[in-house]
Amino acid sequence: MAFGADELRVLRRALAIALHPTAVKDQDIQDCLRLADSVDEAVREADRLRAFLLADLARYRDALPGSLPGYTELLQDALAAGYDPGPDDLAALRALRSDPVCAALLERCRRIVERSVRARLAGRAVTAPAQRTRLLTLVDGGAADKGKDKSAEPRPATPARPAPAHPAPDRPVPKPSEVFPPRRRPVPPPEERRAG
Repeated sequence: MAFGADELRVLRRALAIALHPTAVKDQDIQDCLRLADSVDEAVREADRLRAFLLADLARYRDALPGSLPGYTELLQDALAAGYDPGPDDLAALRALRSDPVCAALLERCRRIVERSVRARLAGRAVTAPAQRTRLLTLVDGGAADKGKDKSAEPRPATPARPAPAHPAPDRPVPKPSEVFPPRRRPVPPPEERRAG
């Protein structure tokens, strides 16, 4: 979107008014409102142009392979305007990748789709961080503190199991050869006797 000299003058005046709010003239207010209307109209026109371009792109895509030159030209224009290629575009380019222009466009579209997916995943991770919840255990069932809020109080750690008072009777420790018997070497198969 490009501004003319008069529009830039109005925009500069609007910024000055926003930074230093003093008595504003009626003429300045009217100029700012006209500029806002012009910007809104330009945005609406850009949306209409984008919708027309995408509808035209879909028509050319449906007429492939006969409309190959027009489709590749429209797709390049759409990509330059910030279009994210969809599965239909990737499938069409994949089917026509024997053409060098389509092969180059397919690689470009794959990079754009990959970048878009990464940006979406990064945005989702920032806006909705995973909330971790604590797993709490009851030691004695908590019958005495039934009326209290259990989640607000820290829970005591489970006591370690005490060592047995009487150690196990002494047993002979097995030798490693008893636990892991030695491997036996494989016996070679008997030689077949040749019939003579």
